[in-house]
Amino acid sequence: MSEIENDANAPSSRRDVTREKLLIAALDVFGRYGFDGASTRRLADAAGVNLQAIPYYFSGKEGLYIATADYLTELISNHVGDMRQRVGARIMALDAAGEPMSSEEARGFLAEIAQTMIVLFVSKKSESWARFIIREQMEPTEAFTRVYQGIMRPMIEIARRLIGTILGEDPGCEHVRLRAFSFIGSILVFRMAHAAVLAQMEWETAGPNEVATLRNLAVELVAALGPVKGNAA
Repeated sequence: MSEIENDANAPSSRRDVTREKLLIAALDVFGRYGFDGASTRRLADAAGVNLQAIPYYFSGKEGLYIATADYLTELISNHVGDMRQRVGARIMALDAAGEPMSSEEARGFLAEIAQTMIVLFVSKKSESWARFIIREQMEPTEAFTRVYQGIMRPMIEIARRLIGTILGEDPGCEHVRLRAFSFIGSILVFRMAHAAVLAQMEWETAGPNEVATLRNLAVELVAALGPVKGNAA
């Protein structure tokens, strides 16, 4: 009896393990080599499973790629989902009551989001996530749509709402959208330029002391947000 036939007759927990092995490996392999460069053999070998597991569980490489995007969305949601729901619920409650959020509360929420994201971005586990997302940013596919709709868009829109409150501007206006992306970029740099950050800071790694420093920086970045003052005539 083949490995795939064994899996078909195995308890669901074993099938789930095989499926997750493929997703974990695929996130790394697709991120490193792209869709075209990631052969099914390379994917199966990285996961330590039979080659036929890919069509069995995902109907082929294309299905595995889309499932990997969903898996990535789930991983990130596990880290930020509770926070996103809590902030979103507060915003909805204030909207329902017709009450504005104070600038102080908005800064508190935004600082919490920034701290959470910085800690996540300097962690080792986010390396494969970043590679996958960067490739999709360069040449978007259905996978990008899944990640964007599932995690990126909700977080960006919450950031826009909080920054709009801090600036006293419409969260949907062009200026706030740009300020939101500028702010997000100041957080993303700790992953996208991870090696440069370590080199410039003369850090061997981002250990507890370095993470504490970065958490304090996140609060400073939020505190620096404010209306742009015009030059005096």
